Amino acid sequence: MKCENCTKKECSKKQKNDDTQSTSGDALSSDDGSEEKNEFDTLANAKILLSDCLACDSCMTVEEGARVFQQNQKEFFRILNLNKKCDTSKHKVLAVSICPQSLPYFAAKFNLSVNEAAKRLCGFLKSLGVHYVFDTTIAADFSILESQREFVQRYQRRNQEEHALPMFASACPGWIRYAERVLTNLVTSHICTAKSPQQIMGSLVKGYFARQQNLSADKIFHVVVAPCYDKKLEALREDFYTALYNSPEVDCVLTSGEIVQIMEQKNVSMKDVTEVAVDSLFDDLKEGDVVRHDGKRSDGYLEHIFKHAAKELFGMDVKEITYKALKNKDFQEVTLEKDGETVLRFAAAYGFRNIQNMVLKLKKGKFLYHFVEVLACPGGCLNGKGQAQTEDGKPDRALLAQMEEVYAAIPVRLPETNLHVQKVYQDWLEGVDSKKAQDTLHTTYSAVTQSTSSLDIKW
Repeated sequence: MKCENCTKKECSKKQKNDDTQSTSGDALSSDDGSEEKNEFDTLANAKILLSDCLACDSCMTVEEGARVFQQNQKEFFRILNLNKKCDTSKHKVLAVSICPQSLPYFAAKFNLSVNEAAKRLCGFLKSLGVHYVFDTTIAADFSILESQREFVQRYQRRNQEEHALPMFASACPGWIRYAERVLTNLVTSHICTAKSPQQIMGSLVKGYFARQQNLSADKIFHVVVAPCYDKKLEALREDFYTALYNSPEVDCVLTSGEIVQIMEQKNVSMKDVTEVAVDSLFDDLKEGDVVRHDGKRSDGYLEHIFKHAAKELFGMDVKEITYKALKNKDFQEVTLEKDGETVLRFAAAYGFRNIQNMVLKLKKGKFLYHFVEVLACPGGCLNGKGQAQTEDGKPDRALLAQMEEVYAAIPVRLPETNLHVQKVYQDWLEGVDSKKAQDTLHTTYSAVTQSTSSLDIKW
């Protein structure tokens, strides 16, 4: 996502915070003796460009900037190197969770099937010293199910609550940051409260899985491999923190492109890596073939919520959804008619231009939609700036087309059919409608007042 005043140069926040980052890195490593040379010292710093994310540097405080740039390859390898030391009391269990939209990138880039890509990526990460590699699809299951329930409840309250509808999806951190810091109360009350898949995965790893393994959350270092840089900012949110253990749900986010950089720096070819089955959160089980949700380029919130709402609210079984492209292919709508009346009107708005147009209609009181799946990146999550880019920062359209083909071919699994999800609801969350489920799977979004240490936002 590129804002109006962004230019194609290295992120100014990175330049301003290089000293801070170095200082922080030294402080982090001083206790474990890692100042000595090790095999990871030659790792390059990933360059983040101003156009790499919706939340560019003018949207970050100085403190956030320093913390974002600690989420890099060096921090990942600091933990790996720490585990090589003899002092086992400081060892961490290193878990990596991979987003479904990252796998097509590895499959297309290395000419593999998506199942081969998942297993070889798992094999590569474990060869570095990672203990567990997970697929975040199950976290998206929870996020979708909670979003479905919330939409139905909002629809039923629409005549009593001014801000019940429209409901906006909450899975894209670039969109969320823009809404909280720029659009403020006009939009934030309309955002679905379900956590994103990334942060639900953080809760599962540091909560459910930690309990299964008899570990405290702070003993797990949780890394997420994601398509975009905004996921790094999302991991820093104060509401995504386990206060009891002084531990964030996600410790570090690496983009798919940063993982490929690590492979290149270690002279490892994906095709030469041994395939290893992806781990499951449940006992000693392993994941089977890769599955996805409905949706051409994302986790399919629109399609799942639309079908669920049609059934729950109007008793209609919708098998196939027909999209109608409006001004461009990244703004499409879906409608449901009953007895000649349009009873549901949903939209997908991808990219900043479409977001602006959507908000303009909301301000003018001309907003007709009940639900909008909002994603900051044009083309959706597959087109995240952390993977679908050429070396000069331009969209790699040929690679993206391959990724879309790979993603579309992955079998769809409905969240409702995942028996493991139902098990977690009953065994750990104390039921679907429990307070623990609400506290674990939901958050709140509200206008953020810029502090004096941050810059004015310019779009």
